[in-house]
Amino acid sequence: MRLTVNGSSREYTGDPNQPLLWFLRDELGLTGTKFGCGVSACGACTVHVDGAPVTSCVTTMGTLDGRTVLTIEGLDGNGQHAVQRAWTEQNVPQCGYCQSGQIMAAAALLKAKPQPTEQDIDNAMTGIICRCGTYPRIREAIRRAAGLPTTAAER
Repeated sequence: MRLTVNGSSREYTGDPNQPLLWFLRDELGLTGTKFGCGVSACGACTVHVDGAPVTSCVTTMGTLDGRTVLTIEGLDGNGQHAVQRAWTEQNVPQCGYCQSGQIMAAAALLKAKPQPTEQDIDNAMTGIICRCGTYPRIREAIRRAAGLPTTAAER
């Protein structure tokens, strides 16, 4: 099967039941996508498939023929995507483990809804666990990336 990963055509001839996560990390060396739980409960492994956020730990290779995958490495090679800049400006990460999943989910949200409501943010980010509890800074960074008003309490 053939798929596109971060703009490059890739061929996969292995087990169709292998999770995308392991293809990205082990075969392509794209280690920005993290393993967290293996059951799609934490969101640390979130990537985009055809523009939609998916958890790569449960997305099997057999479902990806002809599709396009975008990882944190492909979002912007220089880390200058609006969400990545906002993450830095808001000093979002603590341990950083969930950050690629958080950023990928936020980027998909802003692509689909450039001016998201608070409910849109809640819906898009639900299921991506930050064990450090940086949720207020995550929300603020999303608003900042969207050019929405920010709150002094979250600065």
